[in-house]
Amino acid sequence: MKKNLLGSIALLLLVCPSNAQSNKSTENVNQIWLGYFNQTRLNNKFGLWTDLHLRTKENFIDNFSASFVRLGLTYYVTDVIKITAGYAYVSAYPADAHKKITQPEHRPWQQVQWHTEYGKKRMMQRFRLEERFRRKILNDSTLAMGSNFNFRIRYNIWFDLPLSKKGIVPNSMSLVLNDEVHINFGKQIINNYFDQNRLFAGLKYQVSDQSNVQFGYMNLFQQLAAGNKFRSIHTMRLFYFQNFDLRKEGYQKK
Repeated sequence: MKKNLLGSIALLLLVCPSNAQSNKSTENVNQIWLGYFNQTRLNNKFGLWTDLHLRTKENFIDNFSASFVRLGLTYYVTDVIKITAGYAYVSAYPADAHKKITQPEHRPWQQVQWHTEYGKKRMMQRFRLEERFRRKILNDSTLAMGSNFNFRIRYNIWFDLPLSKKGIVPNSMSLVLNDEVHINFGKQIINNYFDQNRLFAGLKYQVSDQSNVQFGYMNLFQQLAAGNKFRSIHTMRLFYFQNFDLRKEGYQKK
């Protein structure tokens, strides 16, 4: 088990894009990401997914770059494997390409997620498919009719490594390592099939059996649509997670 875990961590580091692209144009930006996540299990087979996000634009506290509302319905194949489908609404606030308007995006999404435990250590993996409909822009202050469209697939691997001998229990701390790679595809994608990679390291405080807070540093390395331009976003990330189970107390896992 330990060898498998170490191998997965090595894979996590390998998929992170190298900054050998530095001979090309790379923009460096500092941001803060705030997020709230809720997964509520309704019964043996179904649950609800909610997550909300707000991101700053630059210099950590200057303006806002985007906000997200993501909702989904989850089907539990087993207690550790689940499939979710849902919808997200994204607001991309004024930026260089649209300095006076907010660009909306409609984003249906589907994912499969599974959890593995290695003693007191935990690992989560997830594949997510997104269909992105981003409203076209006419000029700095006007939206155009219609939307640009592309697919994007995301692979996320996440490790929770407890710092207490008791494991992951209320009032304990864990080390969290997380990597997620995003790949674009579709007719409108020409130069940037690789979209971005998000590498995160931080600490988790387990508030209770149902909730935890995670804080740390994330580097987001992104290839822009031009193909030879990149963005490296240095991010302080603060996420709050809640997991509720509304099944009867006497329910026995199957």
